[in-house]
Amino acid sequence: MQCASNHQYFFFSFLILGFLLLVILDLPELVFGVFEMSKTGAMDLASGLGGKIEKSDVLSAVDKYEKYHVCHGGEEEDRKSDYSDMVNKYYDLVTSFYEFGWGESFHFAHRWKGESLKESIKRHEHFLALQLGVKPGQKVLDVGCGIGGPLREFARFSSTSVTGLNNNEYQISRGKELNRIAGVDKTCDFVKADFMKMPFPDNSYDAVYAIEATCHAPDAYGCYKEIYRVLKPGQYFAAYEWCMTDAFDPNNQNHQKIKAEIEIGDGLPDIRLTTKCLEALKQAGFEVVWEKDLAVDSPVPWYLPLDKSHFSLSSFRLTAVGRFMTKNMVKALEFVGLAPKGSQRVQDFLEKAAEGLVEGGKKEIFTPMYFFLARKPE
Repeated sequence: MQCASNHQYFFFSFLILGFLLLVILDLPELVFGVFEMSKTGAMDLASGLGGKIEKSDVLSAVDKYEKYHVCHGGEEEDRKSDYSDMVNKYYDLVTSFYEFGWGESFHFAHRWKGESLKESIKRHEHFLALQLGVKPGQKVLDVGCGIGGPLREFARFSSTSVTGLNNNEYQISRGKELNRIAGVDKTCDFVKADFMKMPFPDNSYDAVYAIEATCHAPDAYGCYKEIYRVLKPGQYFAAYEWCMTDAFDPNNQNHQKIKAEIEIGDGLPDIRLTTKCLEALKQAGFEVVWEKDLAVDSPVPWYLPLDKSHFSLSSFRLTAVGRFMTKNMVKALEFVGLAPKGSQRVQDFLEKAAEGLVEGGKKEIFTPMYFFLARKPE
């Protein structure tokens, strides 16, 4: 009887902990409005976990995804050859976590002192529109658009029509709903396709951009060549790329560990050097107008929201404390059956990714914002 009583005590204690975490994470957002990044709550996170994967299949999907990576015995060539399956599984598994923590725009940003993370993300997106020189009514392509946060901001800022290209069905269905809510569904849409084989005619778009997305491509040249093909002559392609910098030493075991943590935590086949991206652009036929790692002179480090030493109410869910609470909340939700089995493991590899990103940023061997502006010749 004592054993059964202890088991019941443990069970109900766990339920109470889960409930308290739900309240702590969601009540300030609903009542005080201090969480700027996301309007989604704990129950939205739980219901979206696994994306289009059947809830009963989430655990096996996590197993398969992890096997693609070196620390689990996987090979880089397998990740490149099966990149579409790997990236699809990754975004089915993590999209709800991303939206819960980041809001609708899943990317970092150059940031000024006194500027909130949300403000910097919007400015980062506006900067692209200004660099591309787009005009009202033009057709723009967002390559690897996620759930369309940047797409909607870009369209509203520039009065253009933006098409989001994405190969993940769950993100597209979520993005269409958010387009409808934002009132941009008449001018903005999504196309489900692989950015290595775009279903568009040659010379279709007035401008193309990508935000921390083409790093998922197994081959930078092949991806840039497709972008070159669909872009009109004389027009521009701009992007923020995830890259290893010149400071990265492939013979340094710690550097390799950091790189591997970022790859498994962010669904990447391989992280390229900035110089390799530049070479691929030129090989694809682009004229490079200018390029720079914008992380170098960012007054506020881009990785600060994820740093364990940092605390912020406006981006609370991204902080170490917020991530710890989310981890325990997901554990409770999985325990009581509201989240599918395997959810906690997804949270675990995202946490590893955060650690790798912070270390990569501090050592200046990794950047999420190698920027370039390239032109397709007349």
